[in-house]
Amino acid sequence: MRWIPWPLVALLLVGCVSRPAPEPATLVTGPPPWAAPRDAVSYIRAAGLPELPLDSETDPFILTIEVFVDGEPVPLAPFIGIDRLRALQAPVHTHEASGDVWLEGEGNRDVTLGQFFTLWGVRFDDQCLGSACEGLDVLADGAAVTDPASLILRDHNLVEVRAQS
Repeated sequence: MRWIPWPLVALLLVGCVSRPAPEPATLVTGPPPWAAPRDAVSYIRAAGLPELPLDSETDPFILTIEVFVDGEPVPLAPFIGIDRLRALQAPVHTHEASGDVWLEGEGNRDVTLGQFFTLWGVRFDDQCLGSACEGLDVLADGAAVTDPASLILRDHNLVEVRAQS
């Protein structure tokens, strides 16, 4: 019988493990807090964005998004737009709950605020943010936005989203 080194056996076993199929993207219609989807690849696809490797660091741009519901701050979840299971990311994503949103890699210049909330898995349209549908105001660098879902993120340093339930 021939001896096989354990590291090689472990490598072969890990390489044979398949990743589960992604769960379908669903948008949360409840109140915050909102976690980032763990299985983000279906949300990247739902947002119509490219699936990029985690090491995509071309042309980075960072902006801040602040979210408030009923006057209370809602922290951005870490890893929005990042599928750690598959080592993929969207061209817009978060690394932590600081409010910093990273735009990098292919397709980062045309990402909209609506696509960002799709990546987060939170309902966002002209009237609602999650379950807050009594008033939605979006400001980009202090100016009111009339079509929030279509707001191109790359053009701004601070985006404020305020909703009332």
